Amino acid sequence: MTTNTKKNSRAKAKTGSRSTRKSTRAAARPSDAIKLLKDDHREVKAWFKEYDKTDDDAAKQELADKICLALTVHTQIEEEIFYPAAYDAIEDDDLLDEAEVEHASAKDLIAQIQEGKVGDPLFDAKVTVLGEYVDHHVEEEEKELFPECRSSDMDLKALGEQLAARKAELMKAAAA
Repeated sequence: MTTNTKKNSRAKAKTGSRSTRKSTRAAARPSDAIKLLKDDHREVKAWFKEYDKTDDDAAKQELADKICLALTVHTQIEEEIFYPAAYDAIEDDDLLDEAEVEHASAKDLIAQIQEGKVGDPLFDAKVTVLGEYVDHHVEEEEKELFPECRSSDMDLKALGEQLAARKAELMKAAAA
């Protein structure tokens, strides 16, 4: 009887490995707000690097479009959900004010990029400068703003759920 029990438990393990079950649970569970925002940062930074490395115009255009969409959604969820919560929770309004001004500059460049196409005068320069703005913005958020938010009484888990839901909604609308 012990042998059958071992065989049955082994058979069950083969149908869904522990790592598969763990990653499925993690994907279903929204992360905290800061992790979600940092993940967005990493994804967009990787696309900027990929843009810089490619000479293929179609690939560049696709990357520019992905970057613009991702940053548009990211700035919107930060401005609608994360920044208002941070204004309430931390003392340093200057950091948040600067972040909003940086967003305005990025949105202006995003609009210029979306109005153009690869091969237009200054198109590559606009993407490059947008990447530099994003690098600067990300560094300030991750080294200054996020640590202050972590040490505050912000409910980062609940904010993460709100951010994830709003992001999914905006991405779905953009795909329609």
